[in-house]
Amino acid sequence: VQLQASGGGLVQAGGSLRLSCATSGLFFSSHVMGWFRQAPGKEREFVSAIDLSGVTKRYADSVKGRFTISRDNVKNTVYLQMNSLKPEDTAVYYCNVVTGKGRYWGQGTRVTVSS
Repeated sequence: VQLQASGGGLVQAGGSLRLSCATSGLFFSSHVMGWFRQAPGKEREFVSAIDLSGVTKRYADSVKGRFTISRDNVKNTVYLQMNSLKPEDTAVYYCNVVTGKGRYWGQGTRVTVSS
């Protein structure tokens, strides 16, 4: 299983970024996909998750109303649209999947939000 995250960068507060996580080696449409983040000096935390069909989505309270998770079961890719970014959103963002063989993480993509 491989997860390849991309789309991070440097953005000013109030700006937007769209993260992508391309997957391979798994039956993508059969798995819940998630995004986590880890800020400097802090533990990794949950950001968002999406069910198999893309209908049911969960968000951390800190990103509700600003971030939107989506998936493309043809492209085997999960996305995280991040709007109204705040300096406290600065972190390395990781995509995540749990399969019958274990939990897998992407390599992370860094998001830096300047004030």
